[in-house]
Amino acid sequence: MIAVRLYKTEDLPAIVKLLKDESWTTLAADPASFDQAMKGSAPALVALHNDEICGYIRCITDQVITLLVAELLVDGKMRGQGVGGKLLQEAHDLFPSTRMEMLATSTSKSYYEQKKFRLFYGFRKTYAE
Repeated sequence: MIAVRLYKTEDLPAIVKLLKDESWTTLAADPASFDQAMKGSAPALVALHNDEICGYIRCITDQVITLLVAELLVDGKMRGQGVGGKLLQEAHDLFPSTRMEMLATSTSKSYYEQKKFRLFYGFRKTYAE
């Protein structure tokens, strides 16, 4: 059984471990900033299996039109068991009038296509670039 709840600062060590396991080193490099980002996002949710964090989703929304998924990460051992889909659904259930949008990598593209997301194009730039 997978449970989903709002993120709490106490979840940070488990999520940082997931980030490191996935080699998402930029996000894992500064846990305090990542915690601040999670607290400033809506919704920021964690998935639990047997009371252990097995995934998270961090979103940004205007609550009416757009719900942007900034990150979705599921523990590699739990993939294929509905954790990502449950996190996506729970986040969208909180803001049902919104359209859900996200960026995907070439390796995650097929997952979102399977979930009936439409392909669209976007761009990314950091402040330093």
